[in-house]
Amino acid sequence: MAAAPSPSPSVPACGDLPAAVSAFADAFVDFAVSGIFFPTSASSSSPPPPPTTPTTFLPSPSRLVAIGDLHGDLPKSLSALRLAGLVPPSSSLDSSPSSSAAASPSSSAAASASWAAGPTLAVQLGDILDRGGDELRLLYLLRRLALSAEARGGAFLPILGNHEVMNVSGDFRFATPQGLQEFSAWAGWYRAGLAIKRRCGEHLDPQPRNPFLGVPKSFPGVKPEFWDGMRSRLAALRPDGPIARRFLADLPTVLVVGDSVFVHGGLLEANVEYGLERINAEVSEWIRGEGGDNARAPEYVRGRDAVVWLRRFSDGFDCDCKRLEGVLGMIPGARRMVMGHTIQTVGINAVCSAQAVRVDVGLSRGCGNGLPEVLEINAGGTEVRVITTPPSEAWMYRKQEVEKAAAAVTEKSGDVKEGLALLVRESHGLKEFSFLQTVRHHSQ
Repeated sequence: MAAAPSPSPSVPACGDLPAAVSAFADAFVDFAVSGIFFPTSASSSSPPPPPTTPTTFLPSPSRLVAIGDLHGDLPKSLSALRLAGLVPPSSSLDSSPSSSAAASPSSSAAASASWAAGPTLAVQLGDILDRGGDELRLLYLLRRLALSAEARGGAFLPILGNHEVMNVSGDFRFATPQGLQEFSAWAGWYRAGLAIKRRCGEHLDPQPRNPFLGVPKSFPGVKPEFWDGMRSRLAALRPDGPIARRFLADLPTVLVVGDSVFVHGGLLEANVEYGLERINAEVSEWIRGEGGDNARAPEYVRGRDAVVWLRRFSDGFDCDCKRLEGVLGMIPGARRMVMGHTIQTVGINAVCSAQAVRVDVGLSRGCGNGLPEVLEINAGGTEVRVITTPPSEAWMYRKQEVEKAAAAVTEKSGDVKEGLALLVRESHGLKEFSFLQTVRHHSQ
């Protein structure tokens, strides 16, 4: 009997392939989850690059754009990006629901979106997560847009909102069933990527990390059909979780661009005294898990007066303008504070002699379905204007609101209840959850 042929010397051994295998697994997971190929392998499961401190201060660009809260609504977010001229215009407005599959027109548009705004610098005011079913697709889209902008001489910079802080803290009370389903699907693909890597596992340095270790498999009080989504979301978003580390850890909490201060909730004197760069660095370290999985969020992103929770300068038209002026006076060159967080039913507006600019229009269909609007600042901060949805498109959003209200009435009388409210016990490292149905409100 002839001897079995020996392996061809032209076929590399597994030991020569760990980097290629890892890169393939990363691209595989990225595309399966989002439909997006990144220019380079920036994997959710690869060893993280050396940590960097988020940007805090940037010079004034020739054109500066601000976009408010997005809350898990991919089609409406794309509408805002098009309105700002950051991505190419679409031939038709996408009205597919936010719980649509990855093959929807909006997902296809997101997968092909590239920066179209040259040297423009755009800031997104946080609250990408919660209230919708496109959270992961939005995170992937915004990261792709940031890379594309950098390659074309521009910049796209999201900042952290209170809902990002809540999710990293394990507070999922505003997650939707569709959002949990999206994270459950991510977990399946992520595990597949880990399995691919383990084919050459002994040659990978460091070894692939399993983020599901130590995460509960059941959640007393939560309906069993949500358990996998809960577990997947907790594994992905807890400190040093792969989604938190990749998409959130390098985002600033406060960003100063020229004479404009961008913050989700607002700043008080104590925040400026503590140090804006210090706040950014310490929040980033917490999200990367440098304080351990059980570390609480830094104090200045917790509580009603925290920088991501404050409403003192964004709620209503009777603001403490003198105090705002004092806070801005502590930041060299600052002329205005641009904030999200509090829905402005009248659209983007300004008070206190335009020192307080509020840009959360309640855009997401999960919290208002407001008309997309964006803020534009030109000529080094001397020209400020609002770009709003043209009447030719506004009718679609109004039609959606009427249809939604009619559906609620025909379903049954009384409050429309939907979504998850998850109560977190702060005394436990891996937190316990209970399930409640809550009435959606528009103030969070």
